[in-house]
Amino acid sequence: MSNEIKMPSVGESITSATISEWLKNDGDYVTKDDDILSFETDKVSQGLPAGFDGILKYQVSEGDEVDIGAVVALIEEGEAPAGSDTATGSADGGSEKSEAPAPAASTSGNDDVKATPVAKKIAEDKGIDLSSVTGTGTNGKITKEDVLAIAEGASVAKLAASTPAASSAPATTEAPRVGRTSRHKMSPLRRKIADHLVSAQQNAAILTTFNEVDMTNIMALRKRVQDSFVSKHGTKLGFMSFFIKAVVEGLQAVPSINGQIEDGEIIQNHFYDIGVAVGTEKGLMVPVIRDCEEKSFAEIEQSIIDYAGKARDGKIQLSDLQGGVFTISNGGVYGSLLSTPILNPPQSGILGMHTIQQRPVAIDGEVVIRPMMYLALSYDHRLVDGKEAVTFLIRVKECLEDPERLAVGV
Repeated sequence: MSNEIKMPSVGESITSATISEWLKNDGDYVTKDDDILSFETDKVSQGLPAGFDGILKYQVSEGDEVDIGAVVALIEEGEAPAGSDTATGSADGGSEKSEAPAPAASTSGNDDVKATPVAKKIAEDKGIDLSSVTGTGTNGKITKEDVLAIAEGASVAKLAASTPAASSAPATTEAPRVGRTSRHKMSPLRRKIADHLVSAQQNAAILTTFNEVDMTNIMALRKRVQDSFVSKHGTKLGFMSFFIKAVVEGLQAVPSINGQIEDGEIIQNHFYDIGVAVGTEKGLMVPVIRDCEEKSFAEIEQSIIDYAGKARDGKIQLSDLQGGVFTISNGGVYGSLLSTPILNPPQSGILGMHTIQQRPVAIDGEVVIRPMMYLALSYDHRLVDGKEAVTFLIRVKECLEDPERLAVGV
């Protein structure tokens, strides 16, 4: 009996999805909980489980864009065939296989390397040892593209070595050039990000105001309580929970930033669901931490860890990205000193964090060295006046420079 595996619905506004990668080979025996493929929409990237035990039969190819509800695979129900755990070609092939010539490079360890089934098959066919390949997939997994890039580079090197000029040319360590340019389709998620950013620039009056914060007290507090915090909560006390709590204080002090314009009307939000921008190999995602005014520091830190793991593994759901009232973007993790973040519509404000630098500052008439961070608040000037934006940013600064305020709510 054949069971149809259809592309699931992941949101009312999403009508199609793109097959990113097959995670199982055509003809493999799979179990119902196995993810057989990963797919992308213009909002999320996630895996699709088999749903049944049986033999997998592809109905679409990698890179295909398919409608929601379309059949992407068939599962032929039945018992696991003998040797199904080695269905990808590592089973003993008998005396004939033992007489086959050895590959150009040893691939005996490929079964233990973290790679997609398609990548392993290509590596086996081309005699590539996957232990020497750096994976660019989720959690460092080796993808088809990684193996093809190695294979293409090796082919170019072999061709260059076989030319007459190569024998007389001086030795060089420069990597062979595969080509001057390459072209590939934008993923649905990347297209959506591009459209989203352009729309934000065109439909809002974005203005940015700046300030700087002395991180001395937060860094001292974290150092003082870190061991106890980890022992009690099982997670580290990071900077982001302080910033989220400070933003909540700022939004409560300046409610206009916790609002949005819709159809000529102002919608005032009375909740504090804060989006935290997370960079992934698929692009920027902004999962939302709910009810931040009620969460403890430990609960916020755990939420960030959970979302970061889901984003890396491609398991972020559409519901995880919806409903935020304000966004925090941390360019400092990449070394950014200063930037002007773009609004995340329909929100009216976004706070940009940046790298911490030891800088000379004047305190009580003396120049001292302090760990300083520039802050940037971009806001929708249609709704938020300059005075309100500056007031908000100063409130955030005060809370961060005197973090005990966050603990006692003053």
